[in-house]
Amino acid sequence: MTLYLDANATEPLRPEARAAAIVAMELPGNPSSVHAEGRAARRVLEEARARVAARFGSVARDVVFTSGGTEANALAIASLRQGRRVLVGATEHPAVMRAAEGAEILPVLPNGRLDLAALEAALAGGPAALVCLMVANNETGVIHPISEAAGLCLRHGAALHLDAVQAAGRIPLDFAASGAETMAISGHKLGGPKGAGALFLRPGLDLAPLIAGGGQERGRRGGTEALPAIAGLGAAAEAADPAEAVRLALIRDTIEAGLGLPVAGADAPRLPHTSSIILPGAPAETQVIALDLAGMRVSAGSACSSGKVARSPVLAAMGLGEAAGEAIRVSLPWNTPADAAERFIAAHAAMRERLALRRAG
Repeated sequence: MTLYLDANATEPLRPEARAAAIVAMELPGNPSSVHAEGRAARRVLEEARARVAARFGSVARDVVFTSGGTEANALAIASLRQGRRVLVGATEHPAVMRAAEGAEILPVLPNGRLDLAALEAALAGGPAALVCLMVANNETGVIHPISEAAGLCLRHGAALHLDAVQAAGRIPLDFAASGAETMAISGHKLGGPKGAGALFLRPGLDLAPLIAGGGQERGRRGGTEALPAIAGLGAAAEAADPAEAVRLALIRDTIEAGLGLPVAGADAPRLPHTSSIILPGAPAETQVIALDLAGMRVSAGSACSSGKVARSPVLAAMGLGEAAGEAIRVSLPWNTPADAAERFIAAHAAMRERLALRRAG
């Protein structure tokens, strides 16, 4: 029996999101059409927008629907970087790194959190800046000091963009209170369908579109909205309850204690469902394949690397050296069964025994 433990790549679809997507899929109208069918589709679109806004501390008019987190990040960065130098944390997602090409890289501490002293020095040492920072890391689950970073940005007149793709729905998140100009989320990380994301804007902020299209999304993102995915995103945002954290954190802590192995970022605040577990001397790819054969679905590094398993730049930035190529990510989905810790610990022990025999032979 398989055990899916790769929620940071994609959460399993929530029943509420599936139901909402099916209803939207059966609507024939285009949300931009003025006839009855179009108005029905528009109602579904705007209901989803209101749900997403309410869930994450915004208002509907300041939510722009996109194709996912990558586009939401790219849209924010392309607009906000105009006339500013860009500062990016060393452990940011590749989507942000590529959108912010040419940026200055901010170091992280050995526990994976942003080095606030380095951020302050960088902000004080040049003209106005755009700071791009993930709320929580996709590989380690380490939560960055967002409030402190926002305070520094305010003091130095810098804009702040937040990549909240991994944090949304997993920890409390209030965009209005964050101090950021923009914030990106992705539907399938919440248990919604793939193909929809959202960008939150500070009130009064407007963005130049990356995709001009026909003026959809108040002229900020062209193209007919992917209504089923967006409806599912709205339902998933409402259904994703940070209270799930208590149960998932207990399972995660049981796994870590049962394995007794190093965990990247273990002494930092982390998402309740994420572990980056290091098995010294065992390449990450070997572990992922061995556990997959045992029915355990885990990953190594970002899932957005075309299926490749390589040395993690996130763990390398944390100064972990060879261990950067020896870590697997276990990320517990919302529907993780109660016996997951017991099953995973047993599968991991069997894998270690096989690897030890192979070395001995």
